[in-house]
Amino acid sequence: MRTGKWIMLVVCLLSMAACKKSSDSGGGSSKMLNVAYGTDPLQKMDIYLPAGRSTTTTKVVIMIHGGAWSLGDKAELNGFVDTFQRRLPEYAIFNINYRLSVPPNNPFPAQEMDTKAAIEYIYNNRQAYGISDKFILVGASAGAHLALLHAYKYSSPLKIKAVVDFFGPTDMKDLYDNPGIVNAAAIAGIVGATPTSNPLIYQQSSPLHYVSSQVCPTIILQGTADPLVNATRQSQALQIKLLTSGVTNQYVSYAGAGHGDWDNATYFDAFNKVQNFILTNVN
Repeated sequence: MRTGKWIMLVVCLLSMAACKKSSDSGGGSSKMLNVAYGTDPLQKMDIYLPAGRSTTTTKVVIMIHGGAWSLGDKAELNGFVDTFQRRLPEYAIFNINYRLSVPPNNPFPAQEMDTKAAIEYIYNNRQAYGISDKFILVGASAGAHLALLHAYKYSSPLKIKAVVDFFGPTDMKDLYDNPGIVNAAAIAGIVGATPTSNPLIYQQSSPLHYVSSQVCPTIILQGTADPLVNATRQSQALQIKLLTSGVTNQYVSYAGAGHGDWDNATYFDAFNKVQNFILTNVN
């Protein structure tokens, strides 16, 4: 799920301040880069704290990059960070890295566990950062898969308030069976098994299997011509299960759009919808 370069190029065009080196603007705002939440060199995060923050009112956006669980870096979502800072200036933003699955090292669920560890680190340090316990997860591609999986699977140490899914896989067995332009062998390498050799890991790593009436509001943004994440079998399948379970959700479909290589107008519309969804559903 390699989307970073496309996202960076497009989102930077949407943001007047994107892709520039920035520093604290004063008045209590703070930026901390490459803060460790674990001992591995990839277990790092960038932290952006707004001025005037409060442990009761400052909501938190946690961003998770894509890259097929085996590539990518948090820097690829710097454009997302800038856009959210402009649109939701009172929110704190945490942009995380995680260990990459490069066979035979770090097979899944290492990425799931790192996402969980990062969220727990942020939660445990919320007093020091001056932030609330209202967390929103935003992911692109494989990062969206990790965001959905955590939001649906874990309610401790806190229940996620909302999740933003930019074209994320939701059913790992289907991704193996119908891999599109990513071959099944690559999926098996990332997971460390095939669905035949270890069906449980495919079930436990699929957000679709954790949908219930208790999961958080979810917005799904998907291109109809995505060659990596099938709109019908992945994103629409998730929406159907959310609807059946009575979960607040919004499905946004972009005709002819691919896997993150969206034009400026598409991203602008997507961020409008994401902003409205968060403001409507996270109190």
